Amino acid sequence: MLDKHTIQIVKSTIPLLESAGPALTSHFYQRLFQHNPELKDTFNLANQHNGGQPVALFNAVAAYARNIDNLAVLGSAVERIAQKHTGFLIQPEQYQVVGHHLLATLKELGGAAVTDEVLDAWGRAYGVLADIFIGRESQLYQTRAEQVGGWKGTRAFTITAKQQESEVITSFVLTPNDGQAVMDFVPGQYLSVQVQDSDFAQQEIRQYSLSDAPNGCSYRISVKREVGGLVSSTLHDCFNVGDELAVIPPAGDFVLAADDDTPVVLISAGVGLTPMMSMLNQLMGSEHHSDITWLHACEFGAFHGFKSDIQQKAASYEPLAAYTWYREPSSDDRIGEDYQFTGTIELDKVAGRLLPHAQYYFCGPVPFMAEVKRQLLALGIAPSQLHYEVFGPHQSV
Repeated sequence: MLDKHTIQIVKSTIPLLESAGPALTSHFYQRLFQHNPELKDTFNLANQHNGGQPVALFNAVAAYARNIDNLAVLGSAVERIAQKHTGFLIQPEQYQVVGHHLLATLKELGGAAVTDEVLDAWGRAYGVLADIFIGRESQLYQTRAEQVGGWKGTRAFTITAKQQESEVITSFVLTPNDGQAVMDFVPGQYLSVQVQDSDFAQQEIRQYSLSDAPNGCSYRISVKREVGGLVSSTLHDCFNVGDELAVIPPAGDFVLAADDDTPVVLISAGVGLTPMMSMLNQLMGSEHHSDITWLHACEFGAFHGFKSDIQQKAASYEPLAAYTWYREPSSDDRIGEDYQFTGTIELDKVAGRLLPHAQYYFCGPVPFMAEVKRQLLALGIAPSQLHYEVFGPHQSV
C-alpha cells in the first residue's frame, strides 16, 4: 500500500504529465530501445512508428496517476494489459528495466520540477503497479500451463491449411508439431505468433484474433495484409502449408459471454470480423437458441471476408440473420445478394434486430467502433451490454 504522502506527490505531478503528453512516453521508448535494444524482439515496432504505443502508454500512466488512491477502478485496464503482456511473454525482470527508464524519462523531461522526492514517490508507485502486473501475469502463465493442452512460453506449430478469405484476408490453420491437444480458448481471444525471417531486423511477435471455435486440436487465425505491414505481408507471401511458427498460448479479455436465452449481436468492419467468426461458430456449435445478428461493413465485394460462409450459415441456421454494408460497391457487386446496404453502417436500418436485452460485440477501426457505440447508446442500449476490441494498443471509444 502507498502512504498518503506518496499518493499526494504522485497526484501533484498530473499537470506535468498532461503538459508533456505522449511526448513523454515517446522519449521513454526511444531511451528504452537505445539502452536495451534486446527489447525490440518483444515490442511491436510498427506501433512505435505509427505512434499508437506511446499514446496508449501515456494514457495508462496518466490514468494510474489520477486513480492512484482508488486502484479498483483500473481493474479492467489492468486485466487487458496483463493479457496483452502474456502474449508477448513479458517477464518480471523486464519491469525493473522499464521502471528504470520511466523514472529517468521523468527526470530528463521534468527538469527542476522532478525532485528526488518526486522520483522516490513515483518509484514506489511504479513498484506497486509492477507487482500487480507481475502477480496477475504469473497467474495467467500458470493457469494456461496447467490446462489440458496448455503450455508455457512458445510451442512449435505447423501451418496445415492456408485459405484466402478475400483479396486482403488469409486464414492459417496451425497444428502443434507434437501431435498433442491444444488448450481451449474463449471466442474473442487472440493468438500470439513469433515470426522470424531473414529480411527482419529482429524477431517479430504479432497477435491475431482466433477466427474459429475451439476444437482441441488446432487453431485458426485470419490475417489482413496491411499496407506496408512487414509481418502480415510476409505471412501472406512467404509462409505456406508445412512451414512452422512459434506460438504463444491464447490470451485476451474480449470474450463471448452470453446465456443461451440472450440475443447476441456481432458487429464488425474489415478484418474486425475475425473474432466475430469465432464467436459465431461457437454459438452455432452450441445450438444457441436465441437470436444471433451478424452486421458487417467493408469497402466492396473483393474485401468481403468469409462472404460465402456467412451466407450459407444464415440460410441454414434459423436464429441467425446477416446484413452487410458496402461503402463503395463495385460494378460486380449485387445488392440483395452480396450486400444489403450502401454506405457506412446505419443501425437504425436493422433496429428490429437490436433487442434491448441483447449483448453487443463489435470490432473494427476505432472511428467505426466509436460510431457503433454512439448509435447503440442512442438506441437506448446500456453501456454494460457493449463489448469491443481494439487491434493493437488500446484506445477508448
